[in-house]
Amino acid sequence: MRTPRTAAAIGLLTTLVALGALPASAAEGLPPAPTPEKAASAPQTLDTLSRFFARDGALARTAAAPRVEGASVPVRILSPDFVAGKPGAPVARVEFRASRAVASDGQKASLWTVKQPGGWQVVNIATGDDEIRYAEQGGGGLVFREPQIDAWYVQKGTKVLPLDEDAVRAVGRDGTTLAAYRERVARAYGDKLPGSAYARKGAAGGYEVSAPAPEAARGGTMTAGAGLVALGLAATVLVRRRRSRRADPLA
Repeated sequence: MRTPRTAAAIGLLTTLVALGALPASAAEGLPPAPTPEKAASAPQTLDTLSRFFARDGALARTAAAPRVEGASVPVRILSPDFVAGKPGAPVARVEFRASRAVASDGQKASLWTVKQPGGWQVVNIATGDDEIRYAEQGGGGLVFREPQIDAWYVQKGTKVLPLDEDAVRAVGRDGTTLAAYRERVARAYGDKLPGSAYARKGAAGGYEVSAPAPEAARGGTMTAGAGLVALGLAATVLVRRRRSRRADPLA
């Protein structure tokens, strides 16, 4: 069972781009590398992870001894083309890659990497390992997240199956068909896609618009100045709580 924590939500139907639009933070300045794995395990990244894991005084920075486990995984987000009913559009698209980092005391973190002109770069460090864990639970299916309700699913053929309780509440414990899922998200978000009147108002999925300060998101997320910029409903970055969140008109 997941414990309550905050999440760096990249808005509904978002894209990660390097525009340098966010405040500087502990992840800023991490060097690019030829692969996500090399970026995640670079000495400067590990040093930043030591500070990240020691931020609450749970252990000394010198004792953190962070390590990166396994390969990175693609993290997919519900696609606006799918919501809009574009023929042949996949249910989700890859937005970034995530790697699992573990501290000496068992703390876990997710390292988000994006490809920039100089190579792959870590742009976010988030508590927990949801991204990697759900990819593992997907059993080879296409794992994706519906950000607006923080739900994780796996698509297997023509079925969409839930991977967490948020998804169970949305589609039932036995899941639903891909066609029925598209009908559901079209009803929920079809009038809130980029270019809609809703998006032009800056409502951004029903959440308050705010620029995340360092360590403000997902229980201590450090967001890189190199950038996460939400381009889905409006050009904003949103911070929301996974569990103790306010009522969402789209949920």
